Amino acid sequence: MEGGQPIPSSLVPLGNTSSDFSMSLEQKTTFVFVILLFIFLGILIVRCFRILLDPYRSMPTSTWADGLEGLEKGQFDHALA
Repeated sequence: MEGGQPIPSSLVPLGNTSSDFSMSLEQKTTFVFVILLFIFLGILIVRCFRILLDPYRSMPTSTWADGLEGLEKGQFDHALA
């Protein structure tokens, strides 16, 4: 370390060093918001792993060509011209 000075940690509150750890309303709101973000992240990770492990389960059984009314399957040259 340079000069022997301790590095201030962001985990230790500098101004409020009382024995009972009381959080302000802003800190409580931030803490709840971060917890909700972690829950949302966990749900997204689980969903992505389920899709990676079984990708065909999330696909619909019908194909994209089933919904064509005026066009027959395989006749794309007339539709593009």
